[in-house]
Amino acid sequence: MLAIKVPLKEAEKAKQFLMKKGLLDKRYSVARQVPCRAQHDSAVAKQPACILFPVLKRFTSKYPFVEVQLKARRLKAQDLKSSLEKELSEKELAKVKSSLDVVGDIGIIEVANELQQRAQLIAKHLLQSRPSIKTVLQKGKHEGELRVQKLAFLAGEDTRETTHKENGVRIHVNVETVYFSPRLSEDRKRIAEQIKPNEKVLVMFSGCGVYPVVFAKKSRAKEIVGIELNPQGHRYAQENIRLNKVKNVRFYEGDVRKVLPKLDEKFDRILMPLPHSAEAFLTLALSVANPDAIIHFYDIEKEGELDQAKEKVRAACKALNRSCRVLRLVKCGQVGQRLFRLCVDAKVG
Repeated sequence: MLAIKVPLKEAEKAKQFLMKKGLLDKRYSVARQVPCRAQHDSAVAKQPACILFPVLKRFTSKYPFVEVQLKARRLKAQDLKSSLEKELSEKELAKVKSSLDVVGDIGIIEVANELQQRAQLIAKHLLQSRPSIKTVLQKGKHEGELRVQKLAFLAGEDTRETTHKENGVRIHVNVETVYFSPRLSEDRKRIAEQIKPNEKVLVMFSGCGVYPVVFAKKSRAKEIVGIELNPQGHRYAQENIRLNKVKNVRFYEGDVRKVLPKLDEKFDRILMPLPHSAEAFLTLALSVANPDAIIHFYDIEKEGELDQAKEKVRAACKALNRSCRVLRLVKCGQVGQRLFRLCVDAKVG
């Protein structure tokens, strides 16, 4: 890529000039070079260091131009908007959404209704800003019992399959046929760090197996069992066992209400990562919970009503005459205006 070499002491002045003239290529990072050598400019050559500024084109300059490899900048919402300034009106720029999910090398974006005709343009700018992204898809709505979403292809390689890396594991998944949220990576790590040696763990609604595989890699659990209704999710889960070479994980395909009673097993820790309807499965979870088991119950509540998630767990325990001590209520992300995804960690007697 094209850049100019500027003596360190003149860098700020040069930067302001480039930005004012719209010549700075914001897709790439500025770099420092020591020593600063320039064949055609003795003033530059005497400097102990210089700054390499990526530029969009050649122009009249007292500084030398060079061809160099610079690192791509990590995209921020404002970066994307800045790159679109010459393409969109101010009104359109104000509608560009900053929401972005990155699963492997797939970027999933939201596009406002008013910008549907500009969706491919926005996607192409995203690809330029984030070289690690090879495919850009437009986010749809999670629908149906399996919580999957229809994704529209916008730019790059037309695919829905990718391998996502998180918490030291690799997860192969189809983002259109299986529910997967990269935003829950930190919460998966948080729970993995709580698992005690020799615990037996149940993951209800285990999807492509990301929770069980992370737990197998990041804890000393004795055994981890996952149950998933979606046949596609179950297929990827089985593949992810092999991909990560974990031995203490079992996956079952089917409705958890039918599969779990047949297992006739008890568990020390139970996860319920189905925030829209996990409440309907609390009684089932408690029926297979050992004394002093920990339940991680996911829910979605409005701002100001977050404690309702705790009360749902307490009510289910009370109905079965089981004690309940809420250990913590964790916000796992915002899913809408004043709407939060929550995880209740509760110890049941």
